[in-house]
Amino acid sequence: MLSADQIERLRDLGEERTAAAGEVLFDIGDERYPFIAILEGEAAVEDAAGIEIVRHGASGFLGEMNLLSGQTVFLRAVARTPMRYLAVDREDLRRLLFDDSAFSELVLTAFIRRREALQARPGVGVEIVGARDDAETRRVVEFAKRLRVPFTRIDPDGGGEEGLPLVRLPGGAELSAPGNGELSRALGIGLELPASQEVDLLVIGGGPAGLGAAVYGASEGLETLVIESTGLGGQAGSSRRIENYLGFPGGISGIELTSRAVTQARKFGARTATPYRAEHLAPDGRGYRVQLDGDVEVSARAVVVATGAQYRRLDVADMEAYEGNSIFYAAGPPEAQLCGGSRVGVVGGGNSAAQAAIWLARGGALVTLLHRRGDLSETMSDYLIGDLERFGVAVRDRSEIAELHGSDGDLEGVTLKDGEQLPLSFLFLFIGADPCTEWLDGALERDEHGFLLTGSAAGAQGLQATSLPGVYAAGDVRAGSIKRCATAVGEGATAIQLVHRHLSAQPV
Repeated sequence: MLSADQIERLRDLGEERTAAAGEVLFDIGDERYPFIAILEGEAAVEDAAGIEIVRHGASGFLGEMNLLSGQTVFLRAVARTPMRYLAVDREDLRRLLFDDSAFSELVLTAFIRRREALQARPGVGVEIVGARDDAETRRVVEFAKRLRVPFTRIDPDGGGEEGLPLVRLPGGAELSAPGNGELSRALGIGLELPASQEVDLLVIGGGPAGLGAAVYGASEGLETLVIESTGLGGQAGSSRRIENYLGFPGGISGIELTSRAVTQARKFGARTATPYRAEHLAPDGRGYRVQLDGDVEVSARAVVVATGAQYRRLDVADMEAYEGNSIFYAAGPPEAQLCGGSRVGVVGGGNSAAQAAIWLARGGALVTLLHRRGDLSETMSDYLIGDLERFGVAVRDRSEIAELHGSDGDLEGVTLKDGEQLPLSFLFLFIGADPCTEWLDGALERDEHGFLLTGSAAGAQGLQATSLPGVYAAGDVRAGSIKRCATAVGEGATAIQLVHRHLSAQPV
């Protein structure tokens, strides 16, 4: 609820309006809407079927994450009784969020929780029509998850496969087998870049390391552009709860942490563009030229590579048939709802595996954690080992999966390498990742696993400095990095000190 002082501050920024009972305040498919602070009366938020989700009264407010991100509106708001309210434009709201920490805490927390609730609610957001075992359908589904867009997958009606997957957008428009960029633009997500442009700092990767670099670079006056091939937030954005992040003794969800970071970066003027994938890096007269997919070229005086790493897959037959249906690489609200009451296997011995197992167990799943080592303490924090026991997660040491069993994308069980069979309906894999550096094609020195060499190992000065002056690596992509969210943020921020040192030595 908004305080009297907060309402007065909103009054200075917004316009007081009235609405009759039954009047629509904003509708599904709208491209934008104002922040609405209710002075008198009540408003209901409905889904596309007209089912009321929640009702807000005096001192309440309407909106969720799409108000800040620019995404298409997923819900309808209707005045239930005659109303008086304040309508505040999105840009004016952002300024208040930056200036008033208490207001920012209240609104951002509410928006994030509302988005998480929508992700777990069928019939809200995007409809994806396509078979569960179809590779293109799985691609669209996974992209929607990475963008944290509410969606419902629908089986085709038995007609031809041509034009599938079909994506129905909020408001009724349809896209036939859209690429990631086409879908993102249709939903109003991300900045569309011109064919060429120049910036001071190009950050490649929108996870914690990239966002850390963006916040510090932009706040210190650098014209900063962040590109990301999927959704901003990286792997951390899909983490249900990060328990050991400094300053949050109660833990913080990945979506909340990264949403705040994105908002903070934009506050200082950093631009974020998705989905764009870097394809080539080469020196030019100004610094470096980076070629992106879609025939887009960016010239930057300095570059921070924060492309992170991609999930490793099990080396077993028929993995593709189950991915996106029964096998997942993150455990968020949609997966928790899907797995409630089912037997679930979580594969991995690190903190991410433990966090996912605990989250799923708390949601009602019967969870078994499988890892290949003899002692979890080698790779997992003590507090999480205790939580596994507290929430009833069964732990099996020295256990590796050899075979998957099921049909039509539905997992029924697994066989371990020792021959034992376990009845499992879902698997969540947290078995490490490989660096996303193949696009560099020899431009930067890498170790035998593909991670970027930095500092003395690359013949450079500075922990994040790569083998090319003016190019820096931060986060999981860097050889020898500590795979922790807080460390990645710190590396991104520290890289900016090296960027300034490099730029100050260059001719203007």
